[in-house]
Amino acid sequence: MEILFTERFEQAYEKLTDVEKRSVRKALILLGDNLRHPGLHVKKMEGRQNIWEARPSGRLRMTFEMAGATIIVRNAGEHDKVLKRP
Repeated sequence: MEILFTERFEQAYEKLTDVEKRSVRKALILLGDNLRHPGLHVKKMEGRQNIWEARPSGRLRMTFEMAGATIIVRNAGEHDKVLKRP
């Protein structure tokens, strides 16, 4: 699968710590290899059309959309902040 990043994701990623960035990079690799990887806990967001969330770590979330064989990563960061503005 091809993975694209929104500008908002890139800005959010830059604000993460080095450890958090490592978790997100690992999650992106897993996401590209297998959307259903059990460690990511991927699920569709309630009340949102075609927006999904994944867990890079216990406190981090990533949101993304799928367009055919492309994953568009929208946001990443702390659980509550990301899920308020996916």
